Amino acid sequence: MLDFTRVLAGPHCTMVLADLGADVIKVERPGTGDDTRQWGPPFLAGDAAYYLALNRNKRSVVLDFEDSADRDLARRLAAGADVIVENFRPGVLDRFGLGWDDLRADGLVYCSIPAFGPGPRADEPGYDIVVQALTGFMSITGDPSGEPAKIGVALLDLVTGLYAAIAVLAALETRRHTGESQRVTVPLFDAAVAALANQAANHLIGGIVPRPMGSAHPNLVPYQAFAAADGFVVLAGATDAQFRRLCGVLGLESLGSDPRLATNAGRVAHREVVVAEIARVVVTGTVDSWVEACHAAEVPAAPVRDLAALFAAPETMGLVEEIADPGRGLLRLVRSPMSGVGTTASLPPPRLGEHTVEVRAHLWGV
Repeated sequence: MLDFTRVLAGPHCTMVLADLGADVIKVERPGTGDDTRQWGPPFLAGDAAYYLALNRNKRSVVLDFEDSADRDLARRLAAGADVIVENFRPGVLDRFGLGWDDLRADGLVYCSIPAFGPGPRADEPGYDIVVQALTGFMSITGDPSGEPAKIGVALLDLVTGLYAAIAVLAALETRRHTGESQRVTVPLFDAAVAALANQAANHLIGGIVPRPMGSAHPNLVPYQAFAAADGFVVLAGATDAQFRRLCGVLGLESLGSDPRLATNAGRVAHREVVVAEIARVVVTGTVDSWVEACHAAEVPAAPVRDLAALFAAPETMGLVEEIADPGRGLLRLVRSPMSGVGTTASLPPPRLGEHTVEVRAHLWGV
């Protein structure tokens, strides 16, 4: 697989495929390579943690597309690839003879991840925060009385990368049946709109224009964080039975037996009453006491953790892998969540151009 991507959506796509066993050659520009190598601090041996999180199980080759010899090498790499993934702006790779029309051949799967599909914005670059703004995510995230807020990670890039990986796998399956080349495109904007899920349906079907609700849910009550005496606890009485059990835990039996609140629709209609009563009680106890009591009553509940607490928790320990890196030492990174498929031991993210000599020698027979 030839990886002409950088930053997040594309590298996430190719890392997922590398985790599944693909041999990924990451093509980077001379000098700086992938933008995320500089997106720090923190840094380790010259590369930002951001880059290290997205590029395991790949090989790095440095090529300058302005150089004719390097362009020829890129075409030779493409000729031997089953899959090409790229996230340049439309037309950029065509200028170098590396576009779909230049490389299409029997069996090639060519995946493009542009910012936008065809239309007035087709030539614009894509950044997660820009797309969060354009697709309404920033209008539904954060405190109701605060300024617009973005999601705490570039989640739209990650969603797009997953969609692209799925599209590549589907195209490979189609190729297996037809033997024909496949072109797939997954625009960041389109994937983001798809990720609006129930919020989009609420608007398209119900005409609702959602606004920020903090941790609250537009369709479920109670389903949010509440202030306890020593922190915040999430309580999720998503079903009618869970709501009644939660009321029992909180000593709010009258709330649980109120006929107006017997269904979720009723609780949404009387959100302020339900939330205020629960908040009044929760603040009198500790986070751990409420979580313990809710779990005993089979009511979903959890403390609101920071990342230090997350990575100290026993259920997280198996999600961190230690990768022996000859150049950087021992890397501790989050492993792939997929088990039972793909690679069993991760290779460290490559240093810039680490495999250039090896790949050139293979292609040119020297």
